[in-house]
Amino acid sequence: MLVPLLKTMRPKQWTKNVFVLAALVFDHKLFVPHFLLRATLAFGLFCAISSAVYLVNDLVDIEKDRQHPSKRNRPLPSGELAPRVAVVAAIALVVLSLLLSYWLDTSFCAIAAAYLVMMVIYSFWLKNIVIVDVLTVAAGFVLRVAAGVIIVKAARFSPWLYLCVILGALFIAISKRRHELVLLQDNANAHRSIFDEYSLPLLDEMTRLVTACTAMAYSLYTFSAPNLPQNHAMMLTIPFVLYGLFRYMYLVHIRGEGGAPEDLILMDRPFLLTVVLWGLAAIVILYFF
Repeated sequence: MLVPLLKTMRPKQWTKNVFVLAALVFDHKLFVPHFLLRATLAFGLFCAISSAVYLVNDLVDIEKDRQHPSKRNRPLPSGELAPRVAVVAAIALVVLSLLLSYWLDTSFCAIAAAYLVMMVIYSFWLKNIVIVDVLTVAAGFVLRVAAGVIIVKAARFSPWLYLCVILGALFIAISKRRHELVLLQDNANAHRSIFDEYSLPLLDEMTRLVTACTAMAYSLYTFSAPNLPQNHAMMLTIPFVLYGLFRYMYLVHIRGEGGAPEDLILMDRPFLLTVVLWGLAAIVILYFF
């Protein structure tokens, strides 16, 4: 049962929790061992919490996933993993992660608990409410960032980055909805009733709006945040962000991908290279300019 259980915990999606480390980098504490250790522990705890959420989500959707062309191969809908094992594992992960979170920092524990409650409510209810579903996913990323701010006691973390994170998360969530709508076509409603509320033109309009806002918000951050170099060198990273947005849109609209953002980000070499170069450029500018 260990292998199918680990698959259901979705270790590939742990990459989303890298947002917990945002404050560590952008508050100039990346090379402070104490804060680096605390942030790493926080990252691990969010991985455990998010895995519990994935277990709950798959348990809730087990029957609907059996009608999905790819999700029906997941361990729970395929019968490879027994539901009772998933329930026990989810409870154990929640209890252990919240206890360790409380030990690490009480405020961090409060945010982690808020994230857990919000995502469980999402699994049962919010994902069936049009527009609120993608906003909830984006809010989850903001809570990850906020948890990182608490854990490293950030004092110079720009509010612009919160806006960039929520817009970027919306961009990915809307793109995923579009991919699912195209993939499932006429059978979309059988998998999830929320797809009756969406259409390709609506999702494309939402994507255009969020893409423009993301590019603008990040551009404003690069020359208006008070903790950046006064020579505005951070503006040199704008082309990486623009290319990343355009590349993602290309993968979704032309190649028909986007259903599994974690796979897309890790497997598409041009996109992955862009993320790595942006990260390296940001660190060099923040710490050495």
